[in-house]
Amino acid sequence: MIKVAVTGACGRMGSKIIKTILQQEDMEVVAAVEAPNTSQEGKDVGELIGVGKMGVNVTGAENLKQALETQKPDVLVDFTIAKAAIGTIKTCAECGVNLVVGTTGFSDEQMAEIRSVIEKNEIRAVIAPNMAVGVNVFFKVVRDLARILGDYDVEIIEAHHKHKKDAPSGTAVHAAEIIADELNRNLDEVGVYGRKGAVGERTADEIGIHAIRGGDIVGDHTVLFAGEGERIELVHRAQSRQAFVNGVIKALRYVVNAEKGKISDMADVLGLN
Repeated sequence: MIKVAVTGACGRMGSKIIKTILQQEDMEVVAAVEAPNTSQEGKDVGELIGVGKMGVNVTGAENLKQALETQKPDVLVDFTIAKAAIGTIKTCAECGVNLVVGTTGFSDEQMAEIRSVIEKNEIRAVIAPNMAVGVNVFFKVVRDLARILGDYDVEIIEAHHKHKKDAPSGTAVHAAEIIADELNRNLDEVGVYGRKGAVGERTADEIGIHAIRGGDIVGDHTVLFAGEGERIELVHRAQSRQAFVNGVIKALRYVVNAEKGKISDMADVLGLN
């Protein structure tokens, strides 16, 4: 039985993750974590998310270490925000708790810090900007197209709901990183984030990345390869957050037997590497 802790337990993703874990025969939720000093502290998470009493009370993030030491989860799932996730990851590593992280918006410095604490404490981790199975197949096809169509202009367009706090999305950035890597370009030098005014002609090397925010869009990503007289558009649309949750379940089963001290990604989980 895989014992799981979930942060942001009462939020959109956290509640879906908990509900889906309840449907698995080889998993159980043993800890539910919310924001520091939450008014939901001590309340049964099942009653809060509408599935009935579970016997698991909500813990404020300030008491995370105590909850991990008491409940002893095998894995913690984090879909929150980068600033909060850093502290959660450090605490989990220190407590020897493995990680499945779908939080986006980490800076290069934060990722270096995460990598260091995971290696030092020799825990297992899956960290991915998008855990949907389809979008990770999308990443593989993006790499293949970049290799084949290396002289085409590349533009990435992503669209998300109006509540999303970071832009561009982690998925869009990861797609750009894949393309830049395949084409031996430095994304810091060739990435163009939106355009306005007299910006001049498009250079051959630049990779355009554009963010749209509105309504309740779950997540749309388009990578456009434009050549002379033709173009290819590769599109992935998430119709429900359940697509991400299904990937989380696969990551949970994978991570408990993954290599210690290493950050795996969904390509590892799905055998796409």
